[in-house]
Amino acid sequence: MTKEKEEKYFQAVGRRKTASAQVKLFLNGGGEILINGKDFKEYFPTFYLQKIVLSPLELVKCLNKFKILVKVTGGGKNAQAEAVRHGIARALVIFNPDFRKKLKKAGFLKRDPRMKERKKPGLKRARRAPQWQKR
Repeated sequence: MTKEKEEKYFQAVGRRKTASAQVKLFLNGGGEILINGKDFKEYFPTFYLQKIVLSPLELVKCLNKFKILVKVTGGGKNAQAEAVRHGIARALVIFNPDFRKKLKKAGFLKRDPRMKERKKPGLKRARRAPQWQKR
């Protein structure tokens, strides 16, 4: 029975709408990003979503410095990508507080507070009223 050496990592949580991403940033990595056990390019097949995930790493010029493991749940693909971005940015600040100024200016550290508005009684959706009839 062999005991694996524990690797040092920085952990953070990112959120957007109903999506939540738990991010672990490992120091010894070659730029590998795994999301729910899959490569991030397989999990987010569109270039736009891949760009969202990589944006905090590109901003601080640390693209191939870390191995990143992410567990993401809830929401749609776009909200999940933004939750991963938020989590990566928070973990980078824990790793190096000097990154905070750049990441904050880019808006990656602020959780996007916009949520779906609740449905009101008598309406079809949050604000959509039934079609008005004269008779």
